[in-house]
Formats: sequence, C-alpha cells, structure tokens
Amino acid sequence: MGIISTILGAIGFGFGTTIGIVIGYYVFIYSQSTDVQDPEIKPLVELDSETIAKMFPEIPLWVKNPDFDRIDWLNKLIGYMWPYLDKAICKMAKSIAKPIIAEQIPNYKIDSVEFEMLTLGSLPPTFQGMKVYATDDKELIMELSVKWAGNPNILVAAKAFGLKATVQVVDLLVYATPRITLKPLVPSFPCFANIFVSLMDKPQVDFGLKLLGADVMAIPGLYRFVQELIKDQVANMYLWPKTLNVQIMDPSKAMKKPVGLLNVKVIKAIKLKKKDLLGGSDPYVKLTLSGDKVPGKKTVVKHSNLNPEWNEEFDLVVKEPESQELLLIVYDWEQVGKHDKIGMNVIQLKDLTPEEPKLMTLELLKSMEPNEPVSEKSRGQLVVEVEYKPFKEDEIPENVDDPNGVEKAPEGTPSSGGLLVVIIHEAEDLEGKYHTNPSVRLLFRGEERKTKRVKKNREPRWDEDFQFPLDEPPVNDKLHVEVISSSSRMGLIHPKETLGYVVINLCDVVSNRRINDKYHLIDSKNGRIQIELQWRTSS
Repeated sequence: MGIISTILGAIGFGFGTTIGIVIGYYVFIYSQSTDVQDPEIKPLVELDSETIAKMFPEIPLWVKNPDFDRIDWLNKLIGYMWPYLDKAICKMAKSIAKPIIAEQIPNYKIDSVEFEMLTLGSLPPTFQGMKVYATDDKELIMELSVKWAGNPNILVAAKAFGLKATVQVVDLLVYATPRITLKPLVPSFPCFANIFVSLMDKPQVDFGLKLLGADVMAIPGLYRFVQELIKDQVANMYLWPKTLNVQIMDPSKAMKKPVGLLNVKVIKAIKLKKKDLLGGSDPYVKLTLSGDKVPGKKTVVKHSNLNPEWNEEFDLVVKEPESQELLLIVYDWEQVGKHDKIGMNVIQLKDLTPEEPKLMTLELLKSMEPNEPVSEKSRGQLVVEVEYKPFKEDEIPENVDDPNGVEKAPEGTPSSGGLLVVIIHEAEDLEGKYHTNPSVRLLFRGEERKTKRVKKNREPRWDEDFQFPLDEPPVNDKLHVEVISSSSRMGLIHPKETLGYVVINLCDVVSNRRINDKYHLIDSKNGRIQIELQWRTSS
C-alpha cells in the first residue's frame, strides 16, 4: 500500500502541475489589455531637443546648446596638471576659508575649526562645455559646465568645551555652472586684475560624511537636509549676480590712466565728392581715437549737402599722447545698404601743443595706406579745431576712465523705471535660401522696430539703436530679435524669408546695466548677431 500511495501521489502531482501551468498560461494571455498600441519609432533627427535630453541625460552641454563650445583639450590639460592644481587649489581654499571660519565660529560657541587633511584626490573635474561672452569692455566672461566625481579626503577638526570632533568628507559629486569674469584686462601679466566667480544655478552636490568614523549620512532624513542646506547656503553667497572676488593684482598699478582730454570741434566740410547719382550726398563725420575700444563718436547727418556745416564738439579721453592719433572719416549716409566712405584723414596727437587750440583744414583721402596712389580728383576738405588738454596732478575727473559706462536716462524718466536701449551692431555668416538682403526686426512688449536693409551681404553692419522708455525694470521681459531677408526684386515667389532669430532675457541687463554680446541665431546654420543692451536710469 505504501508503494501504491507513493505512485498515485507522484501521478497526482504531475497531473496537477500540468493543469496549473495550462490554466495560468491562458489566464496570462487573456488578461492582457487589447488596446495596447505599438510604440511610435522616429529617427533621432526628427525628435525635439527636450525629448533627446530626456533620453540621454548625460549628453554634453555643447551638444544640447550651440552657444557652448567643446573643450576636450582643456580636460586633457587639467588631467596632466591635476597633481599640481590639487595643491594650489587646496592652498587657495584654505586662505579663503580661514577668515570666513574665523568670522562664523563665535556665533556657534566653537573654539576652533581647522583642516587636518585637505586633498582633492586623484580624479580631476571635467568640463562639458564653455561659452565665452564677447564684450567691448575690458573683461573676459566665461560660463562653464563642470562635473566632478572625485575622491577627495577632507578632514576637518572642530574643538569646543574641551572636546574634539573630526568630520571627514568623501566621495564628492558636484555639478555646477559657474560664470567666471576676468576684469579688468590689463597690459601686465597675467593680464587681468581680478577674478569674479558666480553660480548661474544652484549647484548639485552629493558626498559622504563621516563623524568619528561613522557614516552620518545613513541617518534617515539627514542626507536630504544637509544637501539642501549646502545648496541654499552656497546659492545665497554666490548665486548670480552675487560674486566671489579674488584679487590678483592692483589694477591701478597695471592700467594706463587717462592723462588728458582731446577736444575736437567739427566745423564744416568743403566741396565733398558726390557719391549719389541723383542729388547731393548726405555726409556725417565719425571720430575715433586709436588704441581705444570705445565706439566712435558721430556728427549728425546733413542731407543733400556737399558743403555741410556742423559746429559740433566732442571730448575724447587720451592715455598716450605720444602714440595716439585721431581718425576722422566722412561718410555718405544711406537709408538702405552700407554707408559709403567719402574720405578720411588723421591727426597725430604728438603734433599738438597742449592748451593751444589748432584750426586745421584736412584734405580727404581714399585711405591712409602709404602706397595708395594719389588721385587727381579731390574728395573735398574737412575743417576741424582740436585742442589737447592734459590733466593737472590730482585733478583727474571721476569716472573719466569709464568711456563704456552707461549714460543716465533723460530727465523726466520715472524714478522706478528707466530707458532700455537696444543697439544692433552687426551679423556674420548669414545665409538665405533664396536671397540675403538682411534687416533686423525687434519685438518688445508688442512694439515692433526695424533696421535698414543691407543688400546682398552675409556680414552686414547696421549700428542702429532703438530706445524703449519703461516705467519699471524689464526683469521678467524678453526681447525677440529676428533677421529677415526681403527680395530686392518685384517678384512675388520668394518676397521674404527668415535668416534666424534669438530671444533674450532682459534680467541680466538690469543687473549689469550693459551687455554687449554675440548670439547664435536659432534656425541658422552658422549665423551670429552682435547686440548691445543698456539699461539707463536717472540715478
């Protein structure tokens, strides 16, 4: 009976298992939803940037954002130099942290806080991309995307009430986007006087923390609390527009100071060369002092006049009277297209006697090249009066060395508001599918402004400014700038096309008062446009 029971048990187990598998299979099949759709499969080129970023969260910033450049060479350089950079950075970090710690520890009744060990480990940070701002100011602005998964050994000892506690930081992971500004740029090595560091976003920080050998971060809830506390504290101290300032040298000892003013009175022009086929020229004069990056000053335009009179005065800051020269160019203003050059000449400042006005009649030349053949036809003459006024000792006016400073808003501007000035300078590498006759269209708060059109030019220069009086700072506003090409013919097939656009947040210009930058045009292969923004207030 025992054998028979065993045989029957085995048969029952096999039969039951088989029946269970069959029933389970059909239950699984028929319990599936019948309205499941096949996933939509698209090539990567057809996906938008947001979808691609979600699919590849670790994609480098230079791939996602065309304004950021790839800098693999910098990562290689830092990799080779990291053992030396480690020691230099730790030394600088101690010097920066020492006064901060000394200021804070009395608030917490702590006797002392010291670094017993400070090394950043063997793994250097990597840079995912870098953007460089081009400005006319004496500064260099860089934005970096930094990722660092390091193995540092940071051991801090704190003493209080006769007791000593050591805290160790290990396994550090940092992701940040700092903005580094080197200014002012000076003609002495290392060619900049200060380093200003700001964070454009709250940094992402992850690390291990050991107290008396135990992992403190294992305590429930403490890990997230410490993470958020560090992010908030760092953001409060260094989130843009707040900065960490590290002085490298005294800029007053490295920069060339102004030594005087050049007063120029543009009186008139005589018998200018006619540039227009119909009617007379529309002349104006542009004045530029060599050795300065200050935008040139201009007279008003005198329409249809070959013998114009201006009688306008200008003051230019002089730093090197022995080598600088004044360049005067007479242009023929054009409503559409590039302004034609009528003629030019220069005045050497070393030839002027200080404090003595000098009346000069200059022959207008085609160029200042020494090998330029002299034309028998006259381009006309320009009459100016110049006087060099050197500063007396201890009498240099305030802010005279800030020619790029923003002017004040006109009288009557509300105290809570100001004047937004948009200057469209130039563009480069524009390319239209059917034609390239570019002009620029601005859209701001529903208001539209336009520049003149430049015919058949992939690198046009406009130098036109537009002003928007505002009752309050435009901290939450955006400026839409679009480059448009319109057909120079009467055809109706391709009358107009867009060569690219850019949308600019205006919060930065309110903080900085002035921004002069080149922007990559969206929907353009290589097109860039240089735009200067100023926020002028009455104070």
